[in-house]
Amino acid sequence: MRKPLRRRTFLRAAGVAIALPMLDAMNARGRADEATTKRAKRFVCLSNNYGVYQPAFFPSSDQPGKGYDLPETLAPLKDLRQHFTAFSNLDHGNTGGHKGVPVLLSGVRPHMAFGYPEGNISVDQKIAEDVGARTRFSSLTLRVNEANLISFTRTGVQVPAIDLRQAYRALFIEDDAARKATAGERMKRQQSILDVVMEEAQSVNRRLGKQDQAKFSEYLDSVRSLEKKISQQQPWLEIPKPETDHPEPAQSKGTEADLKAMMELIALAIQTDSTRAITLSSGFANGDFGLSGGYHGFSHHGQREKEVAALKLIERNQIAQMAYLMELLKAREDSINGGTLLDHTSVLFGCGMATGEHSTRNLPLLLAGGGFDHGEHKVYPSENSQRVPAANLLLSILQNHGLEIDRFGTSTGTLTGLNWS
Repeated sequence: MRKPLRRRTFLRAAGVAIALPMLDAMNARGRADEATTKRAKRFVCLSNNYGVYQPAFFPSSDQPGKGYDLPETLAPLKDLRQHFTAFSNLDHGNTGGHKGVPVLLSGVRPHMAFGYPEGNISVDQKIAEDVGARTRFSSLTLRVNEANLISFTRTGVQVPAIDLRQAYRALFIEDDAARKATAGERMKRQQSILDVVMEEAQSVNRRLGKQDQAKFSEYLDSVRSLEKKISQQQPWLEIPKPETDHPEPAQSKGTEADLKAMMELIALAIQTDSTRAITLSSGFANGDFGLSGGYHGFSHHGQREKEVAALKLIERNQIAQMAYLMELLKAREDSINGGTLLDHTSVLFGCGMATGEHSTRNLPLLLAGGGFDHGEHKVYPSENSQRVPAANLLLSILQNHGLEIDRFGTSTGTLTGLNWS
């Protein structure tokens, strides 16, 4: 009897690895594997652009495992301890302060993307590529009081973000017939333009040298990617959007209210299977929580009592909203997979800059839900020679979602000690 092939089998030669398609020879695990590939897994990333006040966020490094004391900022998660994991000493090994923010979901700095097979594509966009047209939106990139800087396509394009009202209308408000017709015509026109471009490209390519052909090939790949997205969007024009009794949320009611409303929209987007990949970056509006000042200014606290207290209020609210989202997902049945929505939704909290004082070492990272084994504080080596890449966590999330990959961004493997079912 022939030994079955591993599902993560690659053809390797001369430094090139090509993944094999799903073959009968990989079917030894049978129907259990088949059922796993049909699960609808989701991913949500909640982020900010300034890191955290670390003494109030991280559990003590001498308290690994389940028995750790919950720090001040994580207190809103006290009733959900068994549903999330805290990490210490994970980062992407880069410097550059604010330049680390866009690196959170890839491990790859944008200007270094050319050196990686998939550039600096972010986790949400990698999942979006895998989901394709199975949902109305391959991904949602959201913002509240702050720019969302963490979502990137494989061609290095930053995905534009939408606010609370735009998100609600995209999810639940039907376009009128005229707008649908206009959108349909625009898609057809783009499709025909692309056909012409691709035909012309073949002629251009024959006149280029090898180095230029390589660059041109990268460009054509981006065109093909756009072509695919256009064709995927067309059928959804005629499919009615889901109905909801949830009213359109009022916007600019304050950071706490706007973030809470956004959590409710995220939960609805997942419940209606409108998308399976969501990122949200949130900030702070002057005057909220009785504070006067700006988030960026508070983040450069210099250990001053007033600024530190402000950061704790802002960050505790972010964690409270994460807890609220977890409770919403935990309370709703998953009609596709069984169990609850939280069972099949990975919720990651984090930032690519560890602190507002521009450190990128020891990123603030929490992972909840998604079928992972939770309830622990995982402490990884702090010594430079032994540090574990945060991209290993990203790879674990992608594998948990069913992607058959052995490497992502700057990862060296999956994250040891983080298991899932």
